[in-house]
Amino acid sequence: MKNLIPIVVLAGMFTFTACGPSAEEKARMEQATADSIAAADAAVLAAEEAVAAQALADSLAAELEAAKAKAYADSVAAAKGVKPKTTPKPVAPKTDPKVDPIKPGQGRG
Repeated sequence: MKNLIPIVVLAGMFTFTACGPSAEEKARMEQATADSIAAADAAVLAAEEAVAAQALADSLAAELEAAKAKAYADSVAAAKGVKPKTTPKPVAPKTDPKVDPIKPGQGRG
């Protein structure tokens, strides 16, 4: 009986080892993994390209709408005989050279 238990355990180990995947099955599983990774990468790249193309299309559409609105405003102003508004140039603040910003007793150092 004592010799029978190790033989049964050894036979069970060989049975589990024999039931594992063959080299051909392992190669197929590795190829399937590589194919799924390549497909996922291609899908991500296609999605990024689609987002970039949509952003470009949205930007161009916004520029076109802005140009149309400006052209319309200019044509309405021209029809009324009013010059289009221009933005004024910024004016630098005037400083009085006679006034010293440092008070007496503060020193300059």
